[in-house]
Amino acid sequence: MTDEDDRRDVRSEAEGAVPEEKQTVTSARESSDAGNTDSEQPETPEEDESTGKKRKKQGSFLKELPVLIGVALVLALVIKAFVVQAFYIPSGSMENTLQIGDRVLVNKVVYHTRDISRGDVVVFNGLDSWDPEIQVSHSSNPVTRVLHAIGGAFGVAPNEKDYIKRVIGVPGDHVKCCDAQGRVTVNGVPLDEHTYLFTDPSTHVQNKPSIDPFDATVGPGQLWVMGDHREASSDSRWHRGDRGGGTIPIDHVIGRAFVIVWPLNRLDTLPIPSTFKQPTLKAAAALAPATPLTLGFLAAIPLTHLIRRKNRPRR
Repeated sequence: MTDEDDRRDVRSEAEGAVPEEKQTVTSARESSDAGNTDSEQPETPEEDESTGKKRKKQGSFLKELPVLIGVALVLALVIKAFVVQAFYIPSGSMENTLQIGDRVLVNKVVYHTRDISRGDVVVFNGLDSWDPEIQVSHSSNPVTRVLHAIGGAFGVAPNEKDYIKRVIGVPGDHVKCCDAQGRVTVNGVPLDEHTYLFTDPSTHVQNKPSIDPFDATVGPGQLWVMGDHREASSDSRWHRGDRGGGTIPIDHVIGRAFVIVWPLNRLDTLPIPSTFKQPTLKAAAALAPATPLTLGFLAAIPLTHLIRRKNRPRR
């Protein structure tokens, strides 16, 4: 190989190296620019897409909101009809236990599992049996009437046909007032009612168990009920001239009031007072239904003996 050929090869190699370096640098820059483009360009589409999703979600929620409200109302009405219902206290007949404006929850299931007990605070329908304790004005405006009906259903408005009282006597009980100490007696057992009878906050004087005397036997399927504010309660005592002698039908009972839920500073339960748990009262109650049957047997023994003697053949 000649010197000229060697120089040509060297020059060719030198000339070929430069383009490779330029190509490499250019490729790196293009790659860098492409990388920067890839990282920067999608920002706007991503933001637009995110905003679009948010708008879609908001629109979807607004469309579903009426359905959710409707389902909630239906569930609330079902619960109200079969399980628990809220009631508004419109009068002072159950003071101090319940104040005007209190809201209570009423258990509508409990009496499917047990009998009504003495001392229970019950809500019952007095329609066609008792006159209403309060007079509720009826508006001619259909919207107002609908709102009032809804308020009554959810316990935020008074209802003139519903009453709330304490059960004093159950079927078969002999309820009487007053004994020598001025107490109400059930089957001859006196009740100690000082824990729940109304006490005037200004004078600290407590209501008497009853101003007027009464003597009643509770018939089958009936209840004798009284308010805790005895001087302001139109209860069984004042309806003795009505059908049932002042008692109310058990099948008119809506349920047992078991808790005060409003206002929050009066949040409390409504337990059965201890006086209704007296062993002697329970024993008397157990004997009360059997007493007529026992007397019947006792009377039947001598009568049967006389009949047998009369029919005995003579010798």
